[in-house]
Amino acid sequence: MAKKALVTGITGQDGAYLAQLLLDKGYEVHGLARRSSTSEVNLTRLEWLGIENDVHIVDGDLLDLSGLLRTMKEVKPDEVYNLAAQSFVKSSWQQPFLTGQVTALGVTNMLEAVRLEKPDARFYQASSSEMYGLIQEPMQSETTPFYPRSPYAVAKLYGHWLTVNYRESFGLHASSGILFNHESPLRGIEFVTRKVTDAVARIKLGLAKELRLGNIDAKRDWGHSKDYVRAMWMMVQEDVADDFVIATGRTTTVRHMCEIAFNHAGLNIDDHLIIDPALFRPAEVDVLLGNPKKAKDKFGWEPKISLEDMIVEMVEADLKRLKK
Repeated sequence: MAKKALVTGITGQDGAYLAQLLLDKGYEVHGLARRSSTSEVNLTRLEWLGIENDVHIVDGDLLDLSGLLRTMKEVKPDEVYNLAAQSFVKSSWQQPFLTGQVTALGVTNMLEAVRLEKPDARFYQASSSEMYGLIQEPMQSETTPFYPRSPYAVAKLYGHWLTVNYRESFGLHASSGILFNHESPLRGIEFVTRKVTDAVARIKLGLAKELRLGNIDAKRDWGHSKDYVRAMWMMVQEDVADDFVIATGRTTTVRHMCEIAFNHAGLNIDDHLIIDPALFRPAEVDVLLGNPKKAKDKFGWEPKISLEDMIVEMVEADLKRLKK
């Protein structure tokens, strides 16, 4: 009998790639999604992967515990992946209360639903490298102290520690993946990598002339979402639940990431890039660099897709979208 998985945030980048991975492994995949004012769920990313008809979409919201309890009772999942969140750092400054409700308290609701209705289910919580914020060590591991620098990061830290508490207090098989930045052609346009590749594609096609960015000296550890959802699944299969950093171990500036995109399109970055002070964060996170040694040692995870290949894939995908 096929295993059942419940994925929150299934319409997002990671949710879509995770659904594809689980379907390839023979799972029955259920995805929690909020209805919009048009009464239709945005399945664009699932459609991009050609799996929109293979996933069971369930109406739900992380803020509605009664609905989550009902879903857990009806689906009876073997594995639960909590990927849903208000996940954009900039928006968390504009909407700090909403971010706290969804990204922090939403985790409480999910854990309660699992504990009360399906305590034998294996639970995955999407934690974030943003929790490290003002970094306390040059390379961040599972033992590095956290120092969040945005409402989003604070909310993620709440969800992270609550997952640890439910694991230790109630014996749930609950793991957290502390994922460093991961991108793909399915990344939202509001995130810097996709903002860059979309702009480069538009400039290449004569639809735009410039790209405006904030702090291009910030350094990030960027990987591909496909590699990172594979890590999510692998850690959930472990006999003992734990927390794992998922990263490439390589840091790159925003400027260099931009150069890869512009160079691939045959464009000169200096002709089009404009630094806009209005786009700087209130509290900047200057460097993030993850140490994935624990994941490698425990279950053999390593990234397969390079930053260069990922950015080229994203530029080509945006060119394809715009040409349509």
